[in-house]
Amino acid sequence: MSTRIVNALINRRTALLLAMASGAVAGFAATGTPTFAAGLLRKIIPSSGEKIPLIGVGTNNYSPTTPEERAARRAVLERLTAAGLSVIDTAPLYRESERVIGELLAEIGNRSKAFVATKVTARGGTRQEGIASMDESMRRLRTNFIELMQVHNLIGAEVLLPLMAEWVAAKRIRYVGITTSQDAQYPDMLRLMRTQKLDFIQVDYSLGNRGAAAEVLPLAAEKGFAVLVNLPFGGRRDGNLFGRVREQKLPDWAAEFDARSWGQLFLKYVVSHPAVTCAIPGMTKVANLEDNLGAAQGRLPDAAMRKRIEAYWDALPA
Repeated sequence: MSTRIVNALINRRTALLLAMASGAVAGFAATGTPTFAAGLLRKIIPSSGEKIPLIGVGTNNYSPTTPEERAARRAVLERLTAAGLSVIDTAPLYRESERVIGELLAEIGNRSKAFVATKVTARGGTRQEGIASMDESMRRLRTNFIELMQVHNLIGAEVLLPLMAEWVAAKRIRYVGITTSQDAQYPDMLRLMRTQKLDFIQVDYSLGNRGAAAEVLPLAAEKGFAVLVNLPFGGRRDGNLFGRVREQKLPDWAAEFDARSWGQLFLKYVVSHPAVTCAIPGMTKVANLEDNLGAAQGRLPDAAMRKRIEAYWDALPA
């Protein structure tokens, strides 16, 4: 083979590799379209253009009572950022969660790699309550800056959102949002979404609880709000999704979107919704994290596959 032909083949191969790499990193600019970088799927926060991985961790159960439990949670937070994930969602009402997370991130030394989201409530409806709550969250989390501050269960939103905007201007927080985990609050959430300046909403949504898809998720997409999803494995309304498939074999067609477990199927269904930015399942064991990590990799269900998943689920015995 001549030198000219060899060089041409090498140059062609190099060009293809560069094109593939460029496409993998650049992804797409559309809000609902995931980008693929460093092996993880990410979506854009519409208000800033920042990208975050599709999977994070919810920490309602981060109040360990034994050294072994604490060590397990430390291992999760260490592996989380080592794997390229970043979102850690907590709240003052999650007992010792904020304090434990602050301690563990300091021990691990990975705070700079974490996207910390916490919450604030003003049950008495006063500005001072909000200030005290956010100051205490900073102290417990051992930080002077929080990526996302959210009004917990919408309580005191009218008082807290203007206050939070001031903290954004002072560069003490980056994003503001509101949360709920119950359908009964959807009307109030929709009202706030229509009238308030937000970066994020957080809502319950799963294969077994698709109520948010009727109005909340479409409005979030219309307004350009990022969406965190709590209870992606089920909750108050639909129960734990794993119980319903305990005797069921994972369908062969799950391989068409690279789901290798029921957990990955459930999560990929959630994060494939165009309006959803990131799902935050609870994780207290590294084994669960490793499985959930697969939901932020490979292909996602398209619209037709999402309908197939829903039809399969709805036909299962209750």
